[in-house]
Amino acid sequence: QVQLVESGGGLVQAGGSLRLSCAASGSIFSIGAAGWYRQAPGKQRELVADIIPGGSTNYAESVKGRFTISRDTAKNTIDLQMNTLKPEDTAVYYCYIKTRSAPASSLYTSWGQGTQVTVSS
Repeated sequence: QVQLVESGGGLVQAGGSLRLSCAASGSIFSIGAAGWYRQAPGKQRELVADIIPGGSTNYAESVKGRFTISRDTAKNTIDLQMNTLKPEDTAVYYCYIKTRSAPASSLYTSWGQGTQVTVSS
């Protein structure tokens, strides 16, 4: 099995920054697409950012220019650098990483436990 552990969440004032990390462990040969979702109370979960094996990235319009997703395939981790945070960024953030346990094996999606990000005005 693959487990993802998230870290880096917390309380920050508007305009501040946080860096979220997501570390995968277990039977991992390689990682594929990965990204971050977030969900605020009473709102639908939304994709914040993702990154595909070729290195291309995608961002929600609301975070474009402020957030940056990155990956370290050697360490099986992904990060989300969040700058110029706004109160509307307050949510629980969940990471996912697609992994394969062996060459040519099927991709399996694992999810982090979620980390709270709170931005005060």
